[in-house]
Order: sequence, then C-alpha cells, then structure tokens
Amino acid sequence: MVTVLFEPEGRRVTVEPGTTILEAARGAGVGVRSECGGEGSCGTCRVIVEDQSGLGRVSEDERRHLKPSEVRRGYRLSCRASIRGDAVVFIPPETRVGLRRVQTEGLERPVKLEPLVRKFHLRLPRPSLRDLRPDLERLLDSLWDAASVRPVVDLELLRGLPEALRRADWDVTVAVWDGRRVVSVEEGDTVGALYGFSVDIGTSKIVGYLVDLNSGAVASVESRENPQVAHGEDVLSRVSYAVGARGGLRRLQRLVVEAVNGLVSDSCEEAGVDPRRVYEVTVVGNTAMHHLFLGIPPRHLALAPYVPAVKAPLDIEARSLGLQVNPRGNVHVLPVIAGFVGADAVADILATGLHESDETRLLMDVGTNGEVFVGNRGDIVSCSCAAGPAFEGMHIRHGMKAVTGAIERLRIDPETHEVKYETIGGGRPVGLCGSGVLDAVAEMFRCGILNRQGGFTGDARSPRLRRIDGERETEFVVAWREETGTGQEITVSRQDIQEAQLAKAAMHTGAALLMEEKGLTEADLDRVYVAGAFGGYLNPESARLIGLIPDMPPEKIEFVGNTAVSGAKMALVSREAREEAKRLARRVRYVELMTVPGFSREFASSMFLPHRDLGRYPTVAEYLRSRDARPGDTGPLTPPDAHRKPTDKSGLTITRAGRQIPKTRVREPD
Repeated sequence: MVTVLFEPEGRRVTVEPGTTILEAARGAGVGVRSECGGEGSCGTCRVIVEDQSGLGRVSEDERRHLKPSEVRRGYRLSCRASIRGDAVVFIPPETRVGLRRVQTEGLERPVKLEPLVRKFHLRLPRPSLRDLRPDLERLLDSLWDAASVRPVVDLELLRGLPEALRRADWDVTVAVWDGRRVVSVEEGDTVGALYGFSVDIGTSKIVGYLVDLNSGAVASVESRENPQVAHGEDVLSRVSYAVGARGGLRRLQRLVVEAVNGLVSDSCEEAGVDPRRVYEVTVVGNTAMHHLFLGIPPRHLALAPYVPAVKAPLDIEARSLGLQVNPRGNVHVLPVIAGFVGADAVADILATGLHESDETRLLMDVGTNGEVFVGNRGDIVSCSCAAGPAFEGMHIRHGMKAVTGAIERLRIDPETHEVKYETIGGGRPVGLCGSGVLDAVAEMFRCGILNRQGGFTGDARSPRLRRIDGERETEFVVAWREETGTGQEITVSRQDIQEAQLAKAAMHTGAALLMEEKGLTEADLDRVYVAGAFGGYLNPESARLIGLIPDMPPEKIEFVGNTAVSGAKMALVSREAREEAKRLARRVRYVELMTVPGFSREFASSMFLPHRDLGRYPTVAEYLRSRDARPGDTGPLTPPDAHRKPTDKSGLTITRAGRQIPKTRVREPD
C-alpha cells in the first residue's frame, strides 16, 4: 500500500500501487474536474506533482494534453498518472471542485485616511520661445506649485516622458508615492482611479483586498490557497525545502508571487479596475512567509537563536518582485517582531488596538504557527506557539481542511451517543476540519467518553466505540459509512485526540507563560481576542471545555476574524497606521518559550482537559461535578442563548453559542 496526500485539501488516502491519481482522489472524497469521466480525452483533470518518483511514466494522452514545459513543472493528468509510491498531489484552482471556506474579514479600527500614494491633475504650460524649460523641469515645477513636492523620476519613465506629455496635449495626472517618487504619468484626469492592494500571505491561505485609496473603501475581496503547500504543510517544511532543494527558494517565491498576482487580477476584473491603477501593495505574513515572498534565504529562522534577516519595514518597487500592478508601484512589507512572530502579528495588534488600551487584554491568533500577546498601552509581551497543523485538520486520520464536505461542528447525545453534525456546503461528510475535530474532542469529554487525560474511559458503552482493526487502539465513529461521501467511516482515534491536545496545549502554554511573565492570572484579564481564520469558526464552548481559551465570561471573549489582512489594509490607507506598525515592531517584547524554566511543566499540565489544575477552569469543574452527580445531563456549559447578540463591531453576525458566521464571499475557482 502507498500513501497519497492531496493538497490543498489536506486529505490523505492509502491505495494499492497502480491506482490512478483520479481514482485515489475519488476514494478520498477530493473533488477533481474530469469532463470525460477519466477517459483521458478532455485534459481537465490536471494536477501538479513536484516529486514524481512515486508515479509511473508520462503517458501519450498526457503528452497530447500537456505542454512540455508543463510536464517539466510537474503537471500530470490525474486519470492517466498511476501511483507507484508515496506522493504529494497538488490540485490547482482550475481543477478543483470543492470550495475552501476562507475567513476574509476581521475587526478593523477606524484610521485617518492618508494613503502614501497621491494623484495630481496638472495642465502644464506649453513650451514656447519664451519658456524653454525642459519637459522634466516643466512637470516638476507644476507639481511643486500644486502640492509642494519635488519627487524623483526614474530613467525609464524619463525616456517616455516627452512623447507622453505631447500625446496628452500637456494635460496629465501624476501619481506620486510618499512625495518622493513619481510612479506614473497618465493622460488626462485619472485622479478618481487610485487603488491599492493589501494582502495577508498565510501558511495555507492568501487573502487580498483591493482598496479605493480615495475613499478607503474595499472594492473587492479575493482569496486562494497558498500553492507552496505542495512543498510542505507547515513553515518548517517549507524552510527545509527552500534551503535543501535545488532551486527551492526561487520556486517557492515564484509560487507565492504568482498567487498574489492571481488575486490582484481577479480583484481588478471583478471591480472593473485596470491593474496598472494599483499603485501600492501592503504585505503581511509570518516571518517565514515574509522571507519566502521576498526571496530571502530563511535558513536561520529554523536554527537557534532563530534570527530573521531583517526586522524593519521594507519598501520595494513592484517590478523588482514581479508583481503585476503598476510596475513602479510601491510594495510595503510591514515589519516583523521576531523569528516566528511576523508582520501578520503586527497587523493583529494594529487592528485590535491592543497597544492603545488601558485594559489588560489577551490576543490569541490561532493557527498552525500561533501567536499570543498579553498587555496594554503600557507593555506588550508576545510569543510564538508551534501548534502544528491539527487546527487545519492535518495529522488527523480523517482530517481535512475547511473545504466542501468537511464536518465543521458536531454534537453528541450524552445518553445515546448519537452524533449530529453539520458539513461545509451541507452535503455528505468526507472528513473533519479543525473546528470539527475540536468539537469532537470536547463533546466526547463532555459526555464522559474521554477522561481528563484524553483517553477513552473504560466504562463508556456505545456502538460507536470500537477497536481499530488489527490494533489495540480504540476509535469513536462520528459518521457511519452509509452516511459519508467516501463510503468510508469517519472516526476519531486516540492519536487524533492527542494531536488536538498538542495543538491546544501549545496555545494555552503560550498564554499561561506570558501571563506569568507579567504577573497576571486569568482574573486580571479584561478581554480576550481570538484571531485567525480558524478562530472565526471555533465553537467557544468547545474551546473553553478543552482548555484552548481561558475560562472567562462570554462577554469578555471576542472572535475578531482575519485581523492580519485588516491591519494590512489599515497600513495601506493610513500613513499614521504605518508609522504605528513600525513602532510596534520595536516596542513589543518577545519571549522565547523554550527558554522559560516552567515551559515543560506548563505544557504537560496543559495537555489535560481542560488543564491539570481545574482551579483555572471553575466553570468546567462545576459542570463536571454536576454531570457526574446527574448522569445523562445534556446541558451545555452555558445557557444556549448566553452569547446571543445581533452583530458586533467586527461586522460578524453572532448566532447560538457565540459562533460567528463571517460575511465572507468565497470565490469559486475558475
């Protein structure tokens, strides 16, 4: 048997050697376009396999439908490529059937509208025998008269300037960045067409906003998978590929730049905007994504003491990075804080206003590489938590990313152990995404199926509990085979539970040690922010029950969505916000958790559900006492409507149990 990993869905399947990729995808419940039904005649089932050592030879059908350059880049037809060994298969957007749910919105504070790019409509005096000023001086003099700026003009623009001015009959609009550099000279009055683009380059997802810089309004929102996932699910895997594979860094940079260009193109097409009218791009991402986007070797991010190549913000011409906006447009990359606390974390703080609050607040950006912050306007400490990919459904036997068919939430009846679940898209389930995995762990713990160590209790009796074939391990059946879209049962094993425990323990340990660093307890916290794509879909009752977030009143916990892209947008439209981001990177203190003496002890304690010290979770402790005293009690930790409110300032609609349903538009792949 051989193992195939399908990305970006994150689905693993074991198949017999000789199985085609298309057959394996169908068995895994992964949607792949195939107009001819797998006959090899349509060419629509194209996939990418970078390392083809686990595949058979390229067939004649593949050579007929694929260009030689595509074959060299790893493209195969899934209906014709046979699997001989373990393989990682990336399904590009044009081949994908299932849709990935992406959190594209987040809390954003109002800022002063002051973009660094400005446009000036000028009517230049014509040259004459009495006015013999050169064309460049004529343009710069008019700019000085209009705006008191005298920017530089590069040689390439200067070469075309004489004809451009005369073709426009001396009626032009000049775009200037930061009063220092001419970005564009355009015919006529184009002041109304002034756009920027903000982008969050996440480890698994990339989200971009096309923004009207004249008003600060978002003109279009787009998102897509980070195609680098074909070279590793997590940051360290990609760093290893970048430094270890020949041409790896160049390939990873090309992939992410192409993805950002795709977002820009799609956004502009939807809004009816010429991409040449995009004059500035602001970029955030964790430190590894930051380095890979810029083509900076990330080797030392993975080696102690984990030092980044650069911390300060950067301003780079778009054409030098290959971004397909105005070629002289500016790309502003926000600063990073440390080796594993990047520009996205700076944007999180900027968007939530943690640094301006008199209240003491905890901010948790929950993800594969999570970040935690504790503090207020006086002082902020931060850390990075290597939670791993369990929050994306990875390393879980039936785990998957948040795509069509993933179970995203579930409830277990304490008496019958029957399971009620909801899937993304509403169809038959094919696996569990991160929020579904945490719900499953929390519900089994709530019903007494799991003990506080995360093991199955010996006294639990249920037809859904059974031994794994050929093993001594137990698993819980979430969905029977006749219910699923794959014909296979969806289960949760002890190993799956441990993966979830490791992820939640990493986040809890980070929060606990930062509070200890500042001499605080949960009682000293005035508010908790939960940020990140995963946090937006998390059931807060489940998160509290297993110990992912502190045991605090619901009104003190706020799910703030994708604050990374919100913060990037704030820096795009506001000079003041950009300067604040620069100060934040210098001001926030970073704590390397591995150097804290109590790290191992706290991590081990955090592996318990919800924690070894139940005194930290009094509400959960009281619920457990009540449950054990009244077997069959079906009540949740909090009244069903305790979290109900119509909307909050983040623009997110709140429904039962505090779940937030973002006003998110997910674009279907072409």
